[in-house]
Amino acid sequence: MDRIIANLPSRDFDATVAFYAPLGFDIAFRDDHWMILQHGGMTVEFFVHDTLDPASSWFSACLRVDDLDAYYKRFQQAGLSANPRDIPRLTPPEQITPDIRMFAFVDNDGSLWRCLENEIA
Repeated sequence: MDRIIANLPSRDFDATVAFYAPLGFDIAFRDDHWMILQHGGMTVEFFVHDTLDPASSWFSACLRVDDLDAYYKRFQQAGLSANPRDIPRLTPPEQITPDIRMFAFVDNDGSLWRCLENEIA
């Protein structure tokens, strides 16, 4: 099966696990330089970037889901801030096209995730 998997930076793997575990991600692999987290059929890989400044990070990824509201609720329950200046933070869902809604979150290392609702056919 062909696929694309996001590769994102982590200043500290323990802190990354602590951030993503409440969102439902578990460790699938970890060594000193690389870590793979999975949730259901979703995978994200992390590399060590110990000099990263979260406030100026330009890293990003997309998560496409069928039930955007369920994911947004899970992210809200994880206690992410709604303040647009905070890192980490969560933005509310918005309609970006007539058929697609999106919310976004920024993780503890400043990586932006766009969570998009799969198109309704």
